[in-house]
Amino acid sequence: MATSPVQTVNTGVDKAKLAAAVVLLVGSLAAFYVLGKQGQLAQWGGLLGGLTAAVAVFFTSEPGKQLYAFGRDAWREVRKVVWPARKEAIQMTAYVFGFVLIMALFLWLTDKTLEWVFYDLILGWKK
Repeated sequence: MATSPVQTVNTGVDKAKLAAAVVLLVGSLAAFYVLGKQGQLAQWGGLLGGLTAAVAVFFTSEPGKQLYAFGRDAWREVRKVVWPARKEAIQMTAYVFGFVLIMALFLWLTDKTLEWVFYDLILGWKK
């Protein structure tokens, strides 16, 4: 059985950055509720400012850089996708709906047939 390596935060600086990001996140949530009496502008300003700071600190850490690189690579791959034309997409959607309708009819008929065989013929429980 092959095991995949588990990636951990290696340096103390990265651990400190992640801890600071969590503290900023919790602090921004606390500021939102504490600043409720100061008005909505202060309330939302504290929340958005703290969240912005938490995200900025997170993306300076190694896990944040790896997440950013992953997102950039994923976006690059999405741009390589050849999307179907409108006509082809409509045709495939119609095929799927048709197949679902046929399967629903088949399963309904199978259910009713088995119900009739078991309850009416074998058990004799007439409705």
